[in-house]
Amino acid sequence: MELETRKLGRTDVSLTVFGFGGTSLGNMYRAIDDEAALAALDASFAAGVRYVDTAPLYGHGLSEHRVGGWLRRVRGENVVLSTKVGWRLFPARGEPTEAGLFMDVPPFRRGIDYSYDGVMRSFEDSLQRLGTDRVDIVFIHDADRRNQGDAFEQRFKEAMEGAYPALLKLREQGIVKAIGAGLNEWEACQRFAEAGDFDCFLLAGRYTLLDQESLDSFMPLCEKRGIGIVLGGPYNSGILATGPVEGAHYDYAPASPEILEKTRRIEEVCRRHGVPLKAAALQFPLGHPAVASVIPGMGSPARIKENMDLLAHKIPSDLWAELRSDGLIRQDAPLP
Repeated sequence: MELETRKLGRTDVSLTVFGFGGTSLGNMYRAIDDEAALAALDASFAAGVRYVDTAPLYGHGLSEHRVGGWLRRVRGENVVLSTKVGWRLFPARGEPTEAGLFMDVPPFRRGIDYSYDGVMRSFEDSLQRLGTDRVDIVFIHDADRRNQGDAFEQRFKEAMEGAYPALLKLREQGIVKAIGAGLNEWEACQRFAEAGDFDCFLLAGRYTLLDQESLDSFMPLCEKRGIGIVLGGPYNSGILATGPVEGAHYDYAPASPEILEKTRRIEEVCRRHGVPLKAAALQFPLGHPAVASVIPGMGSPARIKENMDLLAHKIPSDLWAELRSDGLIRQDAPLP
C-alpha cells in the first residue's frame, strides 16, 4: 500500500501521514515479546507506514533495540526514523530501574541529562541500539512542565544551552536532517520555537477534537515559520477511542464530567453522520497544514488495520460543519 506523504515543515523530510509510535515496543502498560513487536512493525510496513518514532526512554532502550532489529529486515527501504535525547540510560547494577509505565525493561536506569556532552553520548548510544549510522529527526524529550514540574525553567535553560547546540551541530554536519522537541504541552513547544531554530515538534494530545488551545498562538507560529508538527495522542489518552464510557481517560487521568459531556455530544454528531468517533478524532488533526503525521496507537497488527480503516473512512463535510455550528470545535480550526 501507499500512504499519503507530507513534507515536515520547511525541511526536505517527507513523512507518511501515519507514523509508528514506538512506546508499545518498549512494553508500555504491558509486556510483549520480540516476535509480537516485529509483527506490529511488519504489519505497519505492509500498510504503507514509512515513519517510525522511538526513544531511549521507551522500555529503557528496548524500543530502540527492537526497531534496530527490524530495520535490518527492511534494509534499503526508505524508512524515516526519529528518536530523542534528554533521557540517558545507565547500567542499573542492582539499583531500581524506575521504569514507570514500562514493564519488564532491561537492567538500565534512566536519568535526565540535557547537557551538550550528555546529548552527544545519548545520540551515539541510540545509534548503537538502532544499528544505524543515521537518524532523520532528533527531538529533545520531555523538557516541559508536565514532566519537569517546578524544575522546568532550569531544565529549559539546560536544554537551550546544552541539547540545542548539540543538535545544531548534528544538523550542520548532516548527521540528522531535522531537530525539534517532543513534548506534552504546546506552551513549552512555543517557548522552544521562540528561543531557537527548530524544524519540528512532536506534540502529544494538544491538537485534537477535544483540545484546540494551541490555535491561539503556537499553531499559527508554526505556519508562519514553516515548522512541522508530528501529532501524538490523537485520542487524548483514551476517551476519543473508547467514547465517554465509565472510567474513560483524558490526558492520562479520569475524564472530568465536562469532558465526558463534550465527548458525548461529539459522538452523537458522528453517529448521525455514520462516522466512528475514532475516525473523526484520527482525521481531524490532519486538517491543519502544519501537521505532517499523526501517531496513533499502533501496537499490534489488528490495531494497525483498524487505524488504516479509520483513515480511509469518508467523513462528510456536513459533520465538520455541525461540530463547528454546535461550538464543539473552534471556528478557526482548519478542517480535513
